[in-house]
Amino acid sequence: MPEVNFEVAPLGVYTAMQVTREDLNPCTVLLNIVCDADEVKEGFDKAFKQIAKKIKLPGFRPGHAPKAMLEGLISKEELYESATENIVRVGYRKALEETTLEIDQTTRPTVELKLLDQETSAAEFSLKVPLPPQITLGDYKGLPVQKPAIEVTEEEVDKQIEEFRKRRQLREAVTDRGVQEGDVAVVNVKLEGEEGDGRNFMTIAGQTFEQLDQALMGMQVEEIKNLEVTFPENFQEKDWAGQTHKIQVAVNSLSGVKLPDLDDSFAQSLKTESVEDLRERVRAGLGRAKAEMLRELVTEQLMERLQERSQVFVSDNMWESLAERRLRETAEEQRKEGKSLESYAAEKGMTMEQLHDAWKKNAKLQVERALMIKEVFVKEEMQLANAELNAELFEMAQEYNVEVDEMLKMLQRNEAVDELHFRAISRKVTDFLQSQAEVSEVAL
Repeated sequence: MPEVNFEVAPLGVYTAMQVTREDLNPCTVLLNIVCDADEVKEGFDKAFKQIAKKIKLPGFRPGHAPKAMLEGLISKEELYESATENIVRVGYRKALEETTLEIDQTTRPTVELKLLDQETSAAEFSLKVPLPPQITLGDYKGLPVQKPAIEVTEEEVDKQIEEFRKRRQLREAVTDRGVQEGDVAVVNVKLEGEEGDGRNFMTIAGQTFEQLDQALMGMQVEEIKNLEVTFPENFQEKDWAGQTHKIQVAVNSLSGVKLPDLDDSFAQSLKTESVEDLRERVRAGLGRAKAEMLRELVTEQLMERLQERSQVFVSDNMWESLAERRLRETAEEQRKEGKSLESYAAEKGMTMEQLHDAWKKNAKLQVERALMIKEVFVKEEMQLANAELNAELFEMAQEYNVEVDEMLKMLQRNEAVDELHFRAISRKVTDFLQSQAEVSEVAL
């Protein structure tokens, strides 16, 4: 179905056309339209002329060549596509005049073509028409929320610093002890009675299989052991997998993990002045992360409570288009990773139908909540300051790991500056709702 531009000037006198109306919900009307034969013929004639103007024939001005000469140059597919746009546009205008619907100008109607036949001059299509949202806000002051008390513990600080140390870990040759769990060992395995020097493997002690792990523990470099093992079914050497053999195993080399010392030198490598300064910065970072997590938790509660107190109706068009866009974006992300949307759904334990339904449910919820947020913003006569927009732009830049200027250019390039404004509005409204909420402290 080609995209139809509905922004056209009012048309003149119409011939007969059958329109039946079905109210799907308070904000969505389905119009089933059967076109008059004259309208269909006119739509095809207009489409032919539109296409003909683009065709250049020697000796004729564009659009003035004989019809018989042009017919063979215009494909049926192109003709039907152009005729569909003409017929639907006319039918849409006429249907709106006959039904006197007040449509939502911010949302596009959706079209489903059911029949189009040039020979019989027949055309039928349906229009899902969006009406303006209906929002009745409940009392948004004094919303009950539970707010966990958060604090950063010394244990959490220690754990984060230990992660930093692990990221800077070094591997060094081990010569003064035997194999320990986590060591990287190059081992040689030779089957009893087999010719040759055996096969070499690089292994991580404790991550091979139980019999071999037990044998390796404590072995020194160049030490040799004889034992009998049963190789697991998924062993990397397929000709040994699942078989029991007497083997000779030797450790050719061994290296272990060395973590950097937790001293001022290590702290300075992380661009802090000292170990104490590092601990303070880690504590502050964890605090910010917990505060943001808490904010998201409280915001979710606020939206749930507000929706329970309110009545919100939106057209199906609003959330269906959002769901479809999100699905397309997800499909594109998966394609870039060499995966399909079907495999993505399977990873989530869902069929494609279940994935689609989940996206639609989520999109509907997002649209309804966005409208409630905007309604509170208007009712409270709020305004956005430049500082608030700049702060939100900075947050977005951090999320996308780009510079602030580049983030703004990305938004402008994708015509998504409205997203920046809505995020700032959402933050201002949710902060206001939280300041007015009835908060009860609970354990996390």
